[in-house]
Amino acid sequence: MPSNSYGTLTVNSRINCYVLDTNQLASLESGSNTLELDPGVYVIRIESGLFNYWPQFQQKFAGEPWVLLWFYGGKFINKKTNLEVGCSWSALNGYDDTITIEAIDTIKLSALFFDTYKDDNEGQITLSILKDK
Repeated sequence: MPSNSYGTLTVNSRINCYVLDTNQLASLESGSNTLELDPGVYVIRIESGLFNYWPQFQQKFAGEPWVLLWFYGGKFINKKTNLEVGCSWSALNGYDDTITIEAIDTIKLSALFFDTYKDDNEGQITLSILKDK
């Protein structure tokens, strides 16, 4: 019987961990890309925008709506995992993707991109952050 499974991929938390040092972490947490969230439930999504690595090749490689999210500074629950944590990474991929979090404490959200060469990047992403009443 044919299977739709291609295989598996195991990611080891020590071997496949790329460490951000204290200065790098402080740098990504200290810009206009950071917002403080008071306790409550939030739905976060990409409202508009694209990120493009190679704007000179736009006809070949279109920009994409994606962004990395770094939550830190207090306790919160990612509603997809339903686990209470003190910090976590997430990603939004596309305009229909959302993350819902419940901030137990006041927390911070930093949104960013990782790249090996930033000088050819183009575009920006605007996030919609809705607080549930």
